[in-house]
Amino acid sequence: MNNSEVLVSLDIGTTKIKVIIGEVLNDSLNIIGVGTAKSNGMKKGAIVDIDQTVQSIRNAVEQAERMVGMQIESVVVGINGSHIQLQPCHGVVAVQSENREIGEEDIARVIDGAQVVSVPPEREIVDVIPKQFIVDGLDEIIDPRGMIGVRLEMEGTIITCSKTVLHNILKCVERANLQVTDICLQPLAAGSIALSKDEKNIGVALIDVGGGCSTVSIFENDHLASTSVVTLGGDNITKDLSIGLRTSTEEAEDIKLNYGHAFYDDAQEDETFEVSIIGSNTKQTYNQLQISDMIEARMEEIYAFAEREIRRMGYQELPGGYVLTGGTMALPGVSELAADLFQSNVRIAIPDYIGVRESQFTAGVGILQFAYRNAKIQGKELFPSVIASSQEQKPKRNQKQAKSNENKEKKKKDSGFANLFKYFFD
Repeated sequence: MNNSEVLVSLDIGTTKIKVIIGEVLNDSLNIIGVGTAKSNGMKKGAIVDIDQTVQSIRNAVEQAERMVGMQIESVVVGINGSHIQLQPCHGVVAVQSENREIGEEDIARVIDGAQVVSVPPEREIVDVIPKQFIVDGLDEIIDPRGMIGVRLEMEGTIITCSKTVLHNILKCVERANLQVTDICLQPLAAGSIALSKDEKNIGVALIDVGGGCSTVSIFENDHLASTSVVTLGGDNITKDLSIGLRTSTEEAEDIKLNYGHAFYDDAQEDETFEVSIIGSNTKQTYNQLQISDMIEARMEEIYAFAEREIRRMGYQELPGGYVLTGGTMALPGVSELAADLFQSNVRIAIPDYIGVRESQFTAGVGILQFAYRNAKIQGKELFPSVIASSQEQKPKRNQKQAKSNENKEKKKKDSGFANLFKYFFD
């Protein structure tokens, strides 16, 4: 295996942190390693505790490293949230080479030119996604490299996000001793895996229901038209069950995963289970029908909020229907409930790769695929992301961390001596 052809994605979710290692061979992707860890420092898609998030990232990275026997050096990070904004952009340059052949430099210049827009100081440009290139008036060109022309234009979308949120994410990744090779918008990434070209062309809604929040994205004319976030997800279902059954959050989560059903009409009354009542030693027996009532009510609310966001974006009818993905879609009955509510064609998207055939991995796999394709068009360098793991290299990350801690302690001591010096001699 060639290390220079290996990419790593990092999906920082509210419930789980997922690290996926993919190998790119002849433009096709193979998944070779996966690491998942419980996410402890996140709430509703935002970082609330940096130290806990860093530890969760490290746990997921170490699990993925053990699977492939390599050390991860850099990652492509997925970002998401209500702070994301999309705005159209346009760039124009003259082709510089003497023979008028368009090269990497021309593409880099036209993309840079498109970024010369007014952005508020609290926001930062994350990426520019080309929609089409135009060479001397000839439009709808995907990759103009090698073509002959005088004037090169690019129409695209600028993605901006909150500086505070972005810098907190980057700080966590940096403190986990990883480098960031690229930042990828998760709805775009999930769409590259979950949706077909036809769906993206005619108009489709992608609803990604995670643990802490749900992302609603509209794709039209083969591009992401709009995206929004609803601060409801699978964790709300767990909380409802915890309150309704008077049990711990951990047990409520297990019950949801093992016995939960989101469509009341299809739930089984003879499917029973015991629940430990919180604050006592007693157990109580419930059936699937009883918890299905609670799960269905919350899922209905999530779908209703998603539908409201779609209407707010200005879409009344979507020919491509609704595509569902995300960790919560592992619950039986979610698609039947969605079809009943939306009165449209509904399906669940699952990545078609061995080892990640679950809807919770859609964004992580999508980050790899989208980042690779986008880097090819924009001429970005993503490789290498890993190095061969050996006995000498394994302690490297720990040494880095130890050195960082040592420097912090030294700073503390130095500042302590400085204060004492000031106290006695001022």
